[in-house]
Amino acid sequence: MDRIAYQTFAELEHDHFWFVSRRRIFFELLDRTFAAEPTRQRAVLEIGCGAGGMLGPLSRYGQTTGLDIDHEYVAFCKERGFSQVLCGSGYELPFDDDSFDLVCLFDTLEHIPDDVQALREVFRVLRPGGHVFVSVPAYQWLWSQNDRIAHHCRRYTTSRLRRALQAAGFAPLRVSYFNTVLLPLIVPTVLLQKLRARLGLLPPDYNNMSVRLPRWINRLFTALMSSERLPLRRFDLPAGHSAFALARRPD
Repeated sequence: MDRIAYQTFAELEHDHFWFVSRRRIFFELLDRTFAAEPTRQRAVLEIGCGAGGMLGPLSRYGQTTGLDIDHEYVAFCKERGFSQVLCGSGYELPFDDDSFDLVCLFDTLEHIPDDVQALREVFRVLRPGGHVFVSVPAYQWLWSQNDRIAHHCRRYTTSRLRRALQAAGFAPLRVSYFNTVLLPLIVPTVLLQKLRARLGLLPPDYNNMSVRLPRWINRLFTALMSSERLPLRRFDLPAGHSAFALARRPD
């Protein structure tokens, strides 16, 4: 990922509607997943932890380890107080077989050229019965300059995400779109950006996080996007700007 994108994410992760809403949606689902399990100290791994914005919330489930391919951001996470952060590749995870109860890839899989190979490594380090949680950007036709700056390899449909998990040996439990309510606003915005880029009118460093939203709009978007956690308690959403999957390694 370009350094400017990392720096922007580190600055915005606490307040920007996308980061805040994403955390609320994901951790409500994970809380409900583990609510029925006996309370115990789990081993948790986040692959692609970046600046460490999700490591704190993940610690509610047990001893949390972060992994990132970028040495500088491993050091940054440690400066933030996350001591269990390592540098490594998703293709060769530096952990023994059957080491973790939960592995999370929050908007990481789309950065990896061979997603199935990476998921097979996740399968290897998960204990039988363990869970993997994956979130990804949706719809290849929404590919834009933001994907290029972020060094994405692809965008997903829920079907493609499900197939990748199954090819790696996982049993998907939930596969759904999210960021659905704002999709009618996102689609024309992205299409306009694509047109401006084609005409040479888009700054070369422009990305989704470049736009500073007024505080009231940020709060409104946070409320709207976060509200999706309520219907997601009961059913999967049929469309959205992003997708997630919760899967299990069979016993």
